[in-house]
Amino acid sequence: MFKTLKIDRKNRRIMGVQFTDVKTLEKAAYAIGSNMYEGFKPTARAIRIIRDYSAGKISKQELARLAKAKAYE
Repeated sequence: MFKTLKIDRKNRRIMGVQFTDVKTLEKAAYAIGSNMYEGFKPTARAIRIIRDYSAGKISKQELARLAKAKAYE
């Protein structure tokens, strides 16, 4: 069953995780939604990782390392 993603555009939050701007929020929401379609179940930690990657705060290599370590759970 598909679960909806709680997005608060007015306050720039996804599942309670704060974003600095709408553009980064939308990029993250698209990435999360695409992965949810494939069975991904987002957590607040996963959303923070995706937010930081989308904002350029962590590298692609760091994102891959976190994914392999399942740090998003």
